[in-house]
Amino acid sequence: MINYITRKIIYGVFVMLGIMILVFFLFQGFGDPTRLIMGQTADMSTQQNIRKELYLDQPKWKQFALYLNDVSPVAIHSRADIEQKQLRGLFIGGETKLALKIPYLRRSYQSKRDVWEILTEALPGTILLAFAAMCIAAIIGIPLGALAAVKKNTWLDSSAIFTSILGISAPSFFMGIVIAYLLGFVLSGYTGLSMTGSLFDTDPFEGRQLQLKNLVLPALTLGIRPLAIITQLTRSAMLDALSQDYIRTAYAKGLGPMAVIGKHALRNALNPVITAITGWFAELLAGAFFVEYIFGWKGIGKVTVDALENLDFPVVMGSALIASFFFITINILADLLYGIVDPRIRIR
Repeated sequence: MINYITRKIIYGVFVMLGIMILVFFLFQGFGDPTRLIMGQTADMSTQQNIRKELYLDQPKWKQFALYLNDVSPVAIHSRADIEQKQLRGLFIGGETKLALKIPYLRRSYQSKRDVWEILTEALPGTILLAFAAMCIAAIIGIPLGALAAVKKNTWLDSSAIFTSILGISAPSFFMGIVIAYLLGFVLSGYTGLSMTGSLFDTDPFEGRQLQLKNLVLPALTLGIRPLAIITQLTRSAMLDALSQDYIRTAYAKGLGPMAVIGKHALRNALNPVITAITGWFAELLAGAFFVEYIFGWKGIGKVTVDALENLDFPVVMGSALIASFFFITINILADLLYGIVDPRIRIR
């Protein structure tokens, strides 16, 4: 098991390195961020100083090497570099030190704040949104798929299949606009929901207030597609499980339908569903950009879109790294979860 997890972690490191290379060289050609930093009236010498400070005067390969040295937990830094960047960790050596440190994601070009600080402020909103969307999808999708399998070839089965196909076919940005308009505008008097809003609203008289109702519409929008996929996967896996010999044996022993379906069929059918849930949860963390932007929900997606508009590359790179880290970590946890749900996998 330890060897397996170690291999997975090594593969994950290579995946993150590939993502860094792709994102870095893809977005470097979008424009010159110094124009947005200093405005249109600054002189050429000011622009050159800013470019030097941000390493933008260096060749692309060297810019990437310097960035990789910053974000790597094992790196080499000078004493002045450590003090200037306020690096935290263990440093060994004289003027040039071997560093075992917390990854440094640099500072935002626009706000001059630490990128790690910006992203950790936005991360709880994205995690909460993805978790709420996944809860909606799993709580509704698993029972609906199981019911469709048990009631095969009935109107319940046909309705579940038709609804899930619609859910898969509808892109999130389109459903977000429709749901925001219908439930947050047209029917807002009945639903009590608004089109936009974040987890906390600031009131000039009452201060910062928690607004969980603002979570409903983006979570519903984000949960539609995984709900549809979980429903279909659960139905397919349940149909396969119900046709197995051990199900007939369980009925022959006198077990009731609820015990057979819940304890034997559904549990053995959950492996592909767990794959879908963990995979989609990781994808929701990484791909909630449009939904957060449509509903004004403060999360990593909205922060990244705003950073792209302002050519704020450190924020874009940092969000890509954090998203890939979560995706890899959740997939490793999913592999461990398989062994808990299905003992046959643990034995192998």
